[in-house]
Amino acid sequence: MNHTNQTEEDLFSCYSPSVVGYRYFAVLWGCAVTIIGTLGNLMTILIFTLDPRLRTRFNALIINLAVADLLYCTILQPILVDSYLHLRWRSGQLWCSIVGLLLFLSNSVSIITLCLVALSRYLLVAKRAMFDRIFSNHGLILLLMSVWALGLASVGPLWHVYVFVPQVCTCSFHRTRGRPYTTILLFVYFFVGLGCVGVFYLLIYRHVMIASQALVRYRFSRRSSRRNAAPSSQGTDDSGVETGIVNTCSCELSSKLEKNPNQEEITCNKCSQSTQASTTASNPPIDTVSIPASPTPAPQIAAPSNSTASSGDDKDMKRVTSMCLIVFLCFVFCFVPFLLINIADKHNRAPQLLYMFCTNLTWLNSCINPILYAVMNRQFRQAYYILLTRAVA
Repeated sequence: MNHTNQTEEDLFSCYSPSVVGYRYFAVLWGCAVTIIGTLGNLMTILIFTLDPRLRTRFNALIINLAVADLLYCTILQPILVDSYLHLRWRSGQLWCSIVGLLLFLSNSVSIITLCLVALSRYLLVAKRAMFDRIFSNHGLILLLMSVWALGLASVGPLWHVYVFVPQVCTCSFHRTRGRPYTTILLFVYFFVGLGCVGVFYLLIYRHVMIASQALVRYRFSRRSSRRNAAPSSQGTDDSGVETGIVNTCSCELSSKLEKNPNQEEITCNKCSQSTQASTTASNPPIDTVSIPASPTPAPQIAAPSNSTASSGDDKDMKRVTSMCLIVFLCFVFCFVPFLLINIADKHNRAPQLLYMFCTNLTWLNSCINPILYAVMNRQFRQAYYILLTRAVA
């Protein structure tokens, strides 16, 4: 009996003189993550439910990410804080396996959701029709269910290798017992998955740069046409388009059009009809301007007569895309040190304090996203403010 109890004590202990003082810092860190992450992610879910402006197909992916983070902050983080406080696992092997399963389920769902966020931003910018087909209401529900099913199916087979790891004072899978499946799983999620996210954001940047260059060439051709054309009795606006003859409108791709996917097509058709009618009625007709060929047609980028509204939509689009990119970069920043030390230190020779610090760095990922939404998205910031005001009142 004494030998058995001593063995279990050794298996579930992460005590080391080098981390006795550090554990109090880790406990404070973990408590802050629990409080901020729980309140922030819960508020994100509430404002999505209460504010009709935020109930868009794209924001549903943000909510799925918030649910995964809420699972981690509310259920898993307090248990991890307890193990750091006592420098041992006090809940037995069954709870260790459950916590290990939920821990990797939350991380896998976060990575898959980040991939879907990047894919949706790319399709929304470059291929709107495909975005409407893939991220339709029914398609989105199926995608979200598939994300959790795929995450559970990938980490479920590791149930028998979830153990308490003294180096990180956390329940995780055994480093050698689950190979080669664990190696393949980490490679697919963290290198292939996050690599795909990076590729999508590079494609978005390339598409935006091409569109911006095409818009500059289009505006330059319009200015050149005005300088060469005969003076007209009609006035012109700041963009150089005759306001009394041509009546155009924006066909810019924007996330604000998600509620009515066909709105941009209908608007553009009406604009082209009105433009043809006004051009036919005028005598003599104005000079036509040929738009230089480019990978992205200029009329689909912006319309000169509505430059103010178009630039506002374009700024909103860039802000949302930038927010998603920052969320992805923060995820990479939180997990890369932990991955690198596990890859480089195959024989567990690194100090336990370094292992713990890299593990504690991953905790930040679950509580930082709501802060990013509030800082970088005006609608989320206003919704947070309204919700907090009502709660205080």
